[in-house]
This record gives sequence, structure tokens and C-alpha cells, in this order.
Amino acid sequence: MQPSMQYPYGNWIGRSVAVLVVVVAALVADATALAQSTGHTMDDFLRKDKFQAIKISPDGRHFAATVPIEDGGNILTVIDMENMKMTGYFKPAGKIVVADFTWANPDRILMSVARTFGQLDRPQLTGEIYAMNADGKRQALLVGQGGGAPTIGRSTGKGESIVAAFLLDDAPEDPRSVLVSTFPLLGGETPFTKVERIDVMSGRRSVVASAPVQRASFDLDHQGKVRFAAGQGVDNRVLTYYRKTEKSDWQLFNDEGESGRVVVPLGFAPDGSVAYIAVETERGPTAIHAMNPETLEMTEVMRSEFADPVAPIREIGGRGVIGAWFYEGRAVMRFFDPNHPDAMLLRSLEASFPGMVVAIDSATVDRSKAVVSVSSDRAPTDYFLFDIPGKKVGHLVARRDWIDPERTAAMQPIQLTNRDGMTLHGYLTLPHGVEAKNLPMVVNPHGGPIGIADTWGFNSEVQMLAAHGYAVLQINFRGSGNYGRAHRQAGFGQWGDGMIRDITDAARWVVEQGIADPTRMCIFGASYGGYASLMSVVSEPDLYRCAIGYVGIYDIPMMFGRGDIQERRSGMTYLNDMFEGVDQEAISPARQANRIKVPVMLAAGAEDERTPPEHTVAMAKALEAAGVPVTSRIVPREGHGFSIEENQRWFYGALLEFLDRHIGAGAAKPADAAREPAASN
Repeated sequence: MQPSMQYPYGNWIGRSVAVLVVVVAALVADATALAQSTGHTMDDFLRKDKFQAIKISPDGRHFAATVPIEDGGNILTVIDMENMKMTGYFKPAGKIVVADFTWANPDRILMSVARTFGQLDRPQLTGEIYAMNADGKRQALLVGQGGGAPTIGRSTGKGESIVAAFLLDDAPEDPRSVLVSTFPLLGGETPFTKVERIDVMSGRRSVVASAPVQRASFDLDHQGKVRFAAGQGVDNRVLTYYRKTEKSDWQLFNDEGESGRVVVPLGFAPDGSVAYIAVETERGPTAIHAMNPETLEMTEVMRSEFADPVAPIREIGGRGVIGAWFYEGRAVMRFFDPNHPDAMLLRSLEASFPGMVVAIDSATVDRSKAVVSVSSDRAPTDYFLFDIPGKKVGHLVARRDWIDPERTAAMQPIQLTNRDGMTLHGYLTLPHGVEAKNLPMVVNPHGGPIGIADTWGFNSEVQMLAAHGYAVLQINFRGSGNYGRAHRQAGFGQWGDGMIRDITDAARWVVEQGIADPTRMCIFGASYGGYASLMSVVSEPDLYRCAIGYVGIYDIPMMFGRGDIQERRSGMTYLNDMFEGVDQEAISPARQANRIKVPVMLAAGAEDERTPPEHTVAMAKALEAAGVPVTSRIVPREGHGFSIEENQRWFYGALLEFLDRHIGAGAAKPADAAREPAASN
């Protein structure tokens, strides 16, 4: 499984998400083998994965897996390894999905659930944790509201304590409990969090640690003791605290507001001799330092030439950190001690799969079996069962075995210098088997935008465009994550200015290389990418032949009054920081529509809370008033990105037809596009 890219670095705290394997054949019907000889269709890329995550039980007797279902939700299923039969399952109700789960012991599973709001929005954890035995019995809500139902867990104080709880550590030392982070549901927007130990049968909780900072994430040492806390108040500045023992007082380790940098723990070495800390630098990428736990003396031990560390690499089945992942064009592993047994094991596995990203995602307690994930830019994830003592690897299952890597497109890392002298990194995906010369191209800016980055790996949307004959450009413009604090901070106040210039410079660079046809370029993006698409044709009315905005933001002043960002004080801090001193009307595409000269396609979800559909309505009306050709649709029952299959098929079918009409790739039309969904009032 590839590491995720997100800022701030709170996702580094705790164990990496485990995914495991053998089981899927018993969970879903057999899929079609590879792809048809005529190539992949649109539906091949829209088809749901066979599963989302799989984890082996500590004793290796069972697998638990989350499996997508037709209504957009999922179920958690348990499979007996011996006979490959289902022993139990858990199905959340409505738009609730199982977001994460862990084996507390060989017989008990705990599940965090989340509410879905759209394909592009990460499901929002509800703070509820359910439990189930491996045989499907004794299902219970351990902590949380449960949709109005009372919790069965009790605090150590008087009476009931209704909190939101999130899985932190499976505490293998105690099979009766796990560690969770909690905060009171009535704690306001910026609550103070705690670490609590929760009994996996009764739900009884006891406090292990209280955070000295709001919205805190915690990091444990190699023995499972809480040693770091990093959080943010309403000013969004990261405070990092440390304590020498679990009984020591917290001491402030770093204040971003004073130091001008974020300092976040990655974890402790397997023997506890040092703690590894990610430290932002004034210029260039974030570096990793080794900290002496007693003296707090820090020494830089690892730094990439241009990329930030993304996530720690942990020892097999343990908490100890042995290295880190970096996106240096593609995802790469770097180890503090190359001779560590697990580092050598991972390197040997990597050598067995050249050109692929290889990771051990989970293992049994005795380290006899592990599941290895293997993926690349052209291949979705395959899983292999690794017999560690015997050093044997056997294929288990492919997440999407109908995709043929021999007929998908390669994602090439690129680097260029923009007009301001900044180095920009990104990716260029070219149609498979086509000469890289004078191609029609789709410029595809990412969402976010601050701290988010396009990364190397299999991307269904990009592959779909490439399969239909289009080159696809993704550029990590200023403000993007992965390239250091200075690169990220350079995006503040630059939504409609510097970021757009970077996208323009990258598009022109591809043209200068002779790869893209300057008369056949369109720009398409979602969320901020939708904004960037429309703002690009405002700023560069002659560069593109069409623009597509998907669930986008088009009126900056509207952001201060509508949507879920401005509902929080921390969200208002973000908006004020981002647009302080900026002429908001000048960088609002909906108020600059008369400068647009090319046809526009717009689509949004009627229930989108992140970028409300009013943005799309305002943009469409402004374009119509300016006499610009526009097709626009607000789709019912959808949020921030379409998750209902028929709506996905309509949108991408319409998108490909729109692109073919304006920059004509000459590729085959999308197969079996769904009927157009009904408009929303």
C-alpha cells in the first residue's frame, strides 16, 4: 500500500494502515480476467475495487476485510483461512462505512466508522467504535453516540461519558484492550484530547494520558507508552509536546508560531534509543532528526534532495521506526540502518518486483506470515502472502484483476523551472503505444490546494483519460505538499495568481518539448482544481480550447458565507490567512466570466458541503450572461465528488465526449455511458 500525502503530518502518528489479503476470492464473485484485447473501457476504470482493506488476525487463522457494496457503503467480513468460509460480518447503516479496523486479539475486531460525503472527500469519522467477534457474534457499540443509542463504555469518573473515540494502537501486550484517542462531544470546535485504554468486551475506559494542546494527535514509543502530543488551536499553528516517561509532565518541544517550522514525531527506534523527528527547514524539504530521549539533543540523520518524508516505515509487526517513505518522483524507501533485518528483507522483496512499490502491510504476531502489497503507476495493488522463515512469496489476489498493466499508461515524473525561478515537480502520463509528439493534452490541477500533492501511482481518472488518447499533465504548483515548508507557504495568497502561473508555465513547458499540441489543450480539475481550471481560462484565454470544473469553487467571497470551512473558527483563520490583502473579486472566475473565450463544462453535487453547488450555479449564470458556451448540471444525492455509479458513468462519459468534441483525440467513445441524471432544482 502506498503512503498517503497529507498535511499536517498527523497521519504519521500511530501505526501505518495495514492491508492484507488471501480472502477476497471468498468475498466477491470472480472478476473478468484482465482486459479485452480491444483495450480498457471507461467502465473498467470506474468499476469498484474488489475490496478496500484486508488484515490478518494475530494468529493467522482469519482475515477481516472491508468490501464495497452497490449502495456506496461497505461491509466488514471475516473469513476462516482453513476453509475460506465466512464466519461473520458487520454492516453499517445508511451512509456510514467502516473506515478502519484492528484485531484486538485473535477473536475480537474493533471498527471505526465514518460518514461519507462524496467521492473526493475523505469519509469523516463519527467517533464511534464498534466491536465484533470473529464469528460475527457479540456485536456492540463500545464508545460513541451510535446514532442516538447510548454507549456501553463508562469513564473512570461519575456516570456516562459520551465522547468521540478513534483507534490509536492495538496494544498487543494486553489482548483485552486497545488504546484510543478521545475528546468530549460537547468539547467545542477545538477540544482537548485524551488517550484512553478501552476494554474490548465491556467498553470500560480508563485515562492513560491527557493532551496539553487542542486537537492533538499522539505518538507512542516502542513499548506503547504515550510520549509525544502534537496539536493545533484555532490559529492552526502546530504545537509539539514531549515527556520523558508516561508519568512525567509535558514540556513544550516546539511552537510553530515562534520557530517558524512544524516539528512532528515519527516514532521511536525499535530499541527506544532515539526518537525520530520530522523537522521543517527554512528552505528545501523537511529533514528527519534523531533525538536523544534523555538530553533532547537532535542530529539530522536523513534528508531527501527535494522531497519531504511522507510516512514512517516500521519494523514488521512492531512500533519501532526503521526508515521513511519519500515521494522522489516515485515512492521510495530509505532506512536509518540498511543492515537492520527488516530493512534487508524489504530490499530483497523490492528487488523481486523491479519498478514496483513494495511494502509489508501486516503480519502475524509470531512474524511467520506477512502480507506484501505491490503496485505501480500502471498496476493497481496486488497482494502476496510472504512466508518469512521460508522466504517464499505466493500471489494472493489482485485488487483490480480486470486491469491489464501491459496496456495502461506510464506516469513519468517531470521537473521544470517556472518564470519565477522556482523548481516545480509533477507528472506527465502519455497514452500507451503512441508517439510522444503533438498529442492532445488535458491539464489536470489537483484539489486542496495547500499541502496536497499529486503522487506517483495508479490513478483511475488519469488512466481513463490516457486510454482515450490524451496526454495528462499534473503539476505540483506552489502551495502543494511534499516539497518543504517554503514551497507550501508560497501558496498563501496565491490561489488566483502564482498557482495559476505555475500551471500555465508547466503546460507551456510540455508544448515546448514537442509533446503537446498547443492547439489541442483543455484543463480539467475538481474542487480547487475546478477553480484552477476556470481561473486559468480567465488568466490565459488563448491557451486552452475548453475547461471543465467539477465540484469547484468559483466565487471567493462566497467561501466566507457558505460551505463547511467557514463554520469553524480554525476554518475562518485559514480563509483569512489565505486571502488577506487579496482582491477577492479579481480572482473569482464567476466575477470574471467575460474574460473567458472557450466552452465550459460544469458539474456539482446538490449535497456538497465543502464546495456548495451555489458556486456552480453562479459560475454557469455568469458564463451565460457573458455569452460563453456552457453545459452545467447539479446532480441530486451527490456530495463532494460523485459516488453513485450511474452518476459517475454519466459524468465521465460526458467529460470524455466534451474533450473529444473540442480537442478530438480520435479515441474510441466511452462504452455504455449512463443516461444523464435528473437535474436538481
